[in-house]
Amino acid sequence: MSYSPSFSASKHHEELGPSFYDIVEPASFPQHILRYRNQRWAERVGLDTLTNQEWIDHLGRFTPLPGSFERPLALRYHGHQFRTYNPHLGDGRGFLFAQLKDAEDGRLLDLGTKGSGQTPWSRHADGRLTLKGGVRETLATEMLEALGVETSKSFSLIETGEELERGDEPSPTRSSVLVRLSHSHIRIGTFQRFLYLNEADNLRTLLDHSVRTYLPDAWRDEEPARAAAFLEQVSRRVARMGAQWMAAGFVHGVLNTDNINVTGESFDYGPWRFLPHYDPGFTAAYFDETGLYAFGRQPDALLWNLYRLAECLLPLAPQDLLEQALGSFEPALHQEFAHAILRRLGIQSRGYEHDGALAKHLWSFLHETRAPFEQTFFDWYGGVLSTKRAEASTSANFYALESFQAFRNIFSDFTPSPDINHGHPYFGRQIPCTMLIDDVEAIWAPIAAEDDWSLFTAKLADIRAMAEAYRIK
Repeated sequence: MSYSPSFSASKHHEELGPSFYDIVEPASFPQHILRYRNQRWAERVGLDTLTNQEWIDHLGRFTPLPGSFERPLALRYHGHQFRTYNPHLGDGRGFLFAQLKDAEDGRLLDLGTKGSGQTPWSRHADGRLTLKGGVRETLATEMLEALGVETSKSFSLIETGEELERGDEPSPTRSSVLVRLSHSHIRIGTFQRFLYLNEADNLRTLLDHSVRTYLPDAWRDEEPARAAAFLEQVSRRVARMGAQWMAAGFVHGVLNTDNINVTGESFDYGPWRFLPHYDPGFTAAYFDETGLYAFGRQPDALLWNLYRLAECLLPLAPQDLLEQALGSFEPALHQEFAHAILRRLGIQSRGYEHDGALAKHLWSFLHETRAPFEQTFFDWYGGVLSTKRAEASTSANFYALESFQAFRNIFSDFTPSPDINHGHPYFGRQIPCTMLIDDVEAIWAPIAAEDDWSLFTAKLADIRAMAEAYRIK
């Protein structure tokens, strides 16, 4: 195998022991067609020199990577699903395949799968992923990364040659296996499982492993202080993730406790959506009938989930310490939201009070006028440098409204960021790159009808151009 010298495998999760996972076998697929390979991130983990056949061997047939797990691990967890507790969860169509080190910062990264076959947690499901589901997750993660959101990365997508029966899309439909890259697959639901089973020793083991492996700054010699510091760091990271979603106009759709990990990364994309325009009641999942996880309710949903994590830590720390740690969520959310808005607009901070006022007035404008969400950020990227470009925009009529003036008056006092890439060709166009539901369906239609991947490839190139313009690596 042609491994890069930077390749560095690990198997940290294995040290937790069999109470935390089941050793499983991957599915044997009749076909392997490589549809997407994330070469940028392959370089960061040292797998960039793999040939396509070697890539398929490891990420489609799951031949072990030297130095990591000899066999995949299906992780055990529980969770609240739409606030109903479910003790029968776990990796039902995925597993942890390998762990690697990021060559740039040395952090541990997981290669986790979706659609890799049945496990003890499949509950009679087929353990497979539709090709459309794999395409959708790839598009979501690429777009979110380009918008500066902390997200898992779609690392590989391979079509696997099976016909799947699904009730929510035309069947039979094509199959795939996706491999995602993220910093952790330890979820709030992982902790919930051991609270449910009343296994305090395993809770303690999980806490110490999570701190040592992912959040070493939270280490405290005394266990109660360590649990509280861990909860505070997780709360801050989850607040950052939620703030970034809001600034990106993103709706995750299924904010169950098994979909929130301790490193505060967005992952496990099912019925996601991006906003066409600001709408706090906008939902992504057709089955979210009450709007529990609507766009505007996402911060509340995340905090609710963090309270469930705090409950899991009660055997290890007193309530008052944990409540104090949870108190970090709201101020972190506001600070991170303002920071995300400034980054999206390409302007420098003027301090917490001014930054917050700017974000508030922009949100009010978007809410009152229903101006196109992504277009507004695109038009005004760079602050006053973009005035002429914005006035020539297809949304110029919105910027002439009185409701825009309060934002504009504050906005004019902000200085463009010093590294702004305003001369990038991306800003010479009139319409920004978007990922609305119509965009996704338009990309999928020729794949389904004629196996034509040209729109998929073109959209990924468009997203990369956007990321370069915004200086997102």
